Amino acid sequence: MSKTDTQAPSQQWMVLLSRLLLPWSIDSDFNSPAGEELRRELLGLSRDEFGELVALAGANHVIVRALEIVLRHLRGAQSAALREWAEAALAAERGRIAMAVMFLAEICEAFEAHGLRVAVIKSLDHWPDLGSDLDLYINASPREVCKFMKSRFNAQIAPRSWGDRLAAKWNFLIPGLPEAVEIHVGRLGQTGEQVAIASSLLERTRQVAACGHGFRVPSVSDRLILSTLQRMYRHFYFRLCDIVDSTTLADRGEIDYADLRMVASIAGIWEGVATYLVIVSDYLQTYRGPGLNLPRFVIDASRFGGNYIYYEKSFLRVPIMPQSARLYGTQLAGVLGKGEWHNGARLSLLPWLATAAVVGQKLTGSDKGIW
Repeated sequence: MSKTDTQAPSQQWMVLLSRLLLPWSIDSDFNSPAGEELRRELLGLSRDEFGELVALAGANHVIVRALEIVLRHLRGAQSAALREWAEAALAAERGRIAMAVMFLAEICEAFEAHGLRVAVIKSLDHWPDLGSDLDLYINASPREVCKFMKSRFNAQIAPRSWGDRLAAKWNFLIPGLPEAVEIHVGRLGQTGEQVAIASSLLERTRQVAACGHGFRVPSVSDRLILSTLQRMYRHFYFRLCDIVDSTTLADRGEIDYADLRMVASIAGIWEGVATYLVIVSDYLQTYRGPGLNLPRFVIDASRFGGNYIYYEKSFLRVPIMPQSARLYGTQLAGVLGKGEWHNGARLSLLPWLATAAVVGQKLTGSDKGIW
């Protein structure tokens, strides 16, 4: 994404967040010329501008990491007001996260005690940040899951959209918990077409810790596949956290690209996964210099790169036509080619669902009940 002097204010904040997060780590030299330039920009922010920056960081699930780096840049700087704003915003977000994780641990422990294994998907990918809702995957009957959530947590089931029903997911509202709990039951993917990956997800999980609690989360390969399904096949936009999270996995050497290709090929979305990684790498190059050290077979499988990504309405947008539409066509052909007629039928409904959502958005200002 190119940087120009004619950017809208929110796009300027996205650029600033990218410059804050992508080149810097706890061991970075904050007194370098680039660090000094960032410090000057931060010190020049008004209270309202800082609030806009924090709001965009929150929407992109990077608020904790961004504010931690802001505070490191402010060490020794004469700006008590900016430091107070950052510390207050950071404390508020950490408080929200601590409360949400406490509930999340209680829910997972309750399911396990009930004899049902459950994995936290997506929500903990951004740690120490947290998503705006709590996502779980479980292999059980929907009736059992709904009955358990109602009886154990006094949860209410939120109204389900057409997309929710196809994807086999339910949103639960629990008293005292601001975030919704979204539970995917037995299926994954934008229309619930991913049953092979869903069936093996719990067998491939690993353990992570958050706020003193242990959680079962997807393997690194499954995690990247879920991110790809969400970004390249459903929402068609990246949050900045997707760039940061994937970069962290790659920099730590945690991605087994051969395993990722195998699992993504089973899911019929290897080209989408490869494209996702190339987009991350290209965006990283803009703000860090070096991109990801991707194997040649990843680059060769990608359909397009970061030069097609553009900023709009707080996120990094992926073009639907023709780029994402071609990825969808390849996925559908792969599903049908394997004889998965039922899953292919579900997936074939996606364009109609997306069209209905667009029409609903234009007519009523909302796609609620559809997408």
